[in-house]
Amino acid sequence: MGYAPQARIDHAALGHNLKRAKAAAKDRKVWAVIKADGYGHGMLRVAPTLAQADGLAVARLGEAMALRSAVITQPILVLGGCYSEAEYKQAAEARLEIVLHHISQLKILEKTGLKRQSLKLWIKLDTGMHRLGFTAQEIGAVVTALQANPAVAGINLMTHLANADDRNDPATGAQCSLFESLDLSCFNACSIANSAGLLGHPGSLMDWVRPGIMLYGVSPFIDSTAGDEDLLPVMTLQSRVIAVKHCQAGERVGYGGTFTCPTAMPLAVIAIGYGDGYPRHAPAGTPVLVSGKRLPLIGRVSMDMICVDARDLPSVKVGDRAVLWGRGLPVEEIAAAAGTIAYELLCGVKRRVEFVDINIDADEVG
Repeated sequence: MGYAPQARIDHAALGHNLKRAKAAAKDRKVWAVIKADGYGHGMLRVAPTLAQADGLAVARLGEAMALRSAVITQPILVLGGCYSEAEYKQAAEARLEIVLHHISQLKILEKTGLKRQSLKLWIKLDTGMHRLGFTAQEIGAVVTALQANPAVAGINLMTHLANADDRNDPATGAQCSLFESLDLSCFNACSIANSAGLLGHPGSLMDWVRPGIMLYGVSPFIDSTAGDEDLLPVMTLQSRVIAVKHCQAGERVGYGGTFTCPTAMPLAVIAIGYGDGYPRHAPAGTPVLVSGKRLPLIGRVSMDMICVDARDLPSVKVGDRAVLWGRGLPVEEIAAAAGTIAYELLCGVKRRVEFVDINIDADEVG
């Protein structure tokens, strides 16, 4: 690699995590969620490696159409649904499965002239998230309307878990109980479990599961990291040391001089910053893995550079590899230090970072 940041995408790790999801799902079918550009990993990059999933799930119609344009033939679920007659027609022609979560979408569908049996739908039930979905009292009327529509090829039911990342929160059990209190006999298939449901809440396992963040090697729980859940990080964000400075006691480092050297000390300057997606508000002490050694961040994160205290690595030199998160340094740890979540860090990596695919044909991670 050169001296600019790289995001190394490990396809063997991605395959391992899919196998983990499929094993946890037992005989259930798996929607592999690749919305938000594959959680920042590159949707078209990860889709072929997820070919063993039963289907792919995205948030928006445009994402689904990009997959079809790339000759991805798996079933594709559009979680956000359609918002116009043109979108419904496009979805039917592309053989997409569509989530229906609002009465306005149902009314548009009723006006859309589609071929018979051309569209599979998933009704979204609001079991407690209170964001999208029909109430339990509204579901019957929605089902009746869809059963009367000749364009509908199948009616399924799904919901989304709000607090499943906390294994001790009773809300997940309550959501599952509300879901199961409905008459499910009129649905072809049902789905509740996201990553956290799949790994931590057996009662959420229905016909389909929808793992997302776990596929990318991140724990879906608030109290564990990927390794605790037998998951492997897919993205390793790395760069290199571009300068080593020897500062004197009392000298201040970086914008605003927020770090004062307590003694004469070396510091290493690394070519990465918030312009690449590294969190600007990462505080002093956030670990960076330089030549395999954890070194603490010092001073403010700049647009293109960060500085680390290199007193524990006297041999540090220009060109040394620095890992910001990934193999050897869990992204969950960096997110916690920066006061955010791993999802945001992964999705926030900028496109000026070079993406490199590794282990594309490997069965195991080396």
